[in-house]
Amino acid sequence: MGNRLSSTWGNSSHMDRKMSATACAIFNELCLEGKLSDVIISVDGIEFNAHKSILCSCSPYFRALFASSWNRAEKTVYKIPGISPEMMRLIIEYAYTQTVDITTENVENLLIAADQFNVMGIVRLCCEFLESQLCFENCIGIYRLTEYYYCPELQEAAFLFILQHFEAVAKVSEEFLELSVSDLKNIIEKDELNAREEDAVFKAIVKWIDHDPRNRRHHIAELLSKVRLALMQAEFFMNEVKTQEYVAESQDCRGLIMDTLTEMDHLNRHGPSYPASTSPLSRPRLPYTVLFAVGGWNGDVPTNAMETYDVRADKWMNVTSEQGSPIASHGTVYLKGFIYVVGGFDGMQFLNSVKRFDPLRKTWHQVAPMHSRRCYVSVAILDGFIYAMGGFDGHTRLNTAERYEPETNQWTLVTPMEEQRSDASATTLHEKVYICGGFNGYTYLDTAEVYNASTGQWSFIAPMSSSRSGLRVIAYRNEVYAVGGCDGVNRLRSVEAYNPVNDTWHAVPPMFNPRSNFGIEVVEDFLYVVGGFNGYRTIPTAERYDEKANEWHNIKDMNIFHSSLSCCVVPGLSNIRDYVAKRDSTVDNPSNEVRFTSSSSSLPV
Repeated sequence: MGNRLSSTWGNSSHMDRKMSATACAIFNELCLEGKLSDVIISVDGIEFNAHKSILCSCSPYFRALFASSWNRAEKTVYKIPGISPEMMRLIIEYAYTQTVDITTENVENLLIAADQFNVMGIVRLCCEFLESQLCFENCIGIYRLTEYYYCPELQEAAFLFILQHFEAVAKVSEEFLELSVSDLKNIIEKDELNAREEDAVFKAIVKWIDHDPRNRRHHIAELLSKVRLALMQAEFFMNEVKTQEYVAESQDCRGLIMDTLTEMDHLNRHGPSYPASTSPLSRPRLPYTVLFAVGGWNGDVPTNAMETYDVRADKWMNVTSEQGSPIASHGTVYLKGFIYVVGGFDGMQFLNSVKRFDPLRKTWHQVAPMHSRRCYVSVAILDGFIYAMGGFDGHTRLNTAERYEPETNQWTLVTPMEEQRSDASATTLHEKVYICGGFNGYTYLDTAEVYNASTGQWSFIAPMSSSRSGLRVIAYRNEVYAVGGCDGVNRLRSVEAYNPVNDTWHAVPPMFNPRSNFGIEVVEDFLYVVGGFNGYRTIPTAERYDEKANEWHNIKDMNIFHSSLSCCVVPGLSNIRDYVAKRDSTVDNPSNEVRFTSSSSSLPV
């Protein structure tokens, strides 16, 4: 099924575009009827009536072709070799209409033809189409295509897709097995390679060698040197890597094994801050996603502090923006390239204002305010809308809810909740919004409810086992987790999870630290909790829960003490290095550029 794509008209006015579109329609009609045409394009015996001026306007090829015979009065037939009639038809149609039907079946041939005739508008549209079709199976083939045609944006997008989805690409892509050793080496040496564990990179190398062991096994040391071996679990390294057939038989791998063991020993003794940890064997790769922690109480006042957590290096970075305003008891979400900070308290006022941060440009901008002032607000994302629920307006605990549409920059009231809630918390699971706990002005709540956007209705679900205000709620592994909070007397370590299938809550191992009004997010399948208030003081401690192991682990403390902060996760930043710990810049081939060798295979879109 094709996509009808249109070329832009530059910076011309609306009237200019309208007149140009009208002119194109007229010329197209004349072309179809064969009227006033002054040239015939012949391809394999198929003839196309056209107008020289129209073809020249979209292609330098035609301008050069017609230049020597422009003043001839008679209609001239030009036989064009090296192209099919169907591709020529699409090029001529584009010249008249500035649109072209691009499909998965014709895109490769159309790109080749557009490049041959230097129709850059079609080249651009083909590249946009191919970028929209990137997947695990075809990303390498699409990148190879950019070796032959000038498509810098598509080349970058395809390469980043390979890096960001390396594990899946290595598992399912047949073209992965056809990479040359230099291609594979250039990929796996990149800091941007998205691999949660270096085990996956090692397994991909072995799979690649297994595809042609006779001709590839001697490359094992060359490839293994690009793996961050010292970051592996010692047990895996000793039992799976050191004893692997290709590694064990390679003389060149012996020095690498010794260097890795030495580096592992240094890391065990000194931790990741040891200076040599920036060596190629132990330098952390760049994360694909970054956890942002925004605002909160710092001492007796709200702060504009903003920190990011680098999950690969286990480090917090202070990325506070001078434009940022002090804020606490707010909501934070990431949506369509922006971090939105919703409601809260600035030390003077309870806010209905909403600001958004652009992490690429590092700028803040005000967007439309909410209908109500909402401190201790709960926020969630559903179907491209930001939902803001409950909170405290300075007088009343609210049961009202509203949602924001970025495209229209408007807030719209939705059905009120069943209960007044401030200091509650919300999340989205399976296309529904869940909100749990909070304070109604009199009682610390154990109740929870769910919003169905298709019906516009709120419904109570099973209550939690404990009253929780200042808790945090997050969707994690198909359940709704309710973490920490205050039961009216104590700050809580306890955690429970809601199963929507059977409408029941079950206990989860408790955190190490009691905390309320903290930050929570899921990053790379771990549940992170950061900062908050333990009943006596604001704490910088952070920890994460691994559902597979069913246990919590401490991570690096935050640099800044936050309580009533809010968190969100931002994926795929092109300027990721601005938000993570510094990596050693003196690496081999630090450029993102990678060169693939030619392939005779067709393009699987």
